[in-house]
Amino acid sequence: MRVFGIDCGTECTGYGVVEWDDALREPRLVSLGCGGIRLPKKQPLSERLALLYAELNQLIAAHQPDVVAIEEVFYSVNAKSALKLGQVRGVALLAAATANLSVAEYAPLTIKSTVVGYGLAQKEQVQFMVARLLQLDCRPEPADAADALAIAICHIHTAQTLTLQRIGR
Repeated sequence: MRVFGIDCGTECTGYGVVEWDDALREPRLVSLGCGGIRLPKKQPLSERLALLYAELNQLIAAHQPDVVAIEEVFYSVNAKSALKLGQVRGVALLAAATANLSVAEYAPLTIKSTVVGYGLAQKEQVQFMVARLLQLDCRPEPADAADALAIAICHIHTAQTLTLQRIGR
């Protein structure tokens, strides 16, 4: 299973591609790439969203994932920020739909609990655990990329658990 994780942000949207490789002697999670798509603050929002859409389309086409995993909307005190984040999420969902990929959505607490073991973990803790789980030499940068990898890892673990539950019935 290959998962394209997206951590939506208004300044930087993180992405990460993780695959479960069971062909190895010891099956494990493998990182196939990650990074951040920086959106120029000086451009109008519509142009930034178009740039994000084009970048996500290219990355999805290059990595050929089986599914896209994305963080659910969290509630913000600032309505304007929440609205902008919702627009970025909409673009990410559109990119997945355009590629005919299903989308799995996870709450931030679920992602952190799955990857770190603690739902209120700090960004540094997420970066550390993502690096450990993927056997990386260093922490993924930017932090948004680590979050996207964490979202992908969360989906793989969730899918494996659901599969095992169906088998056990």
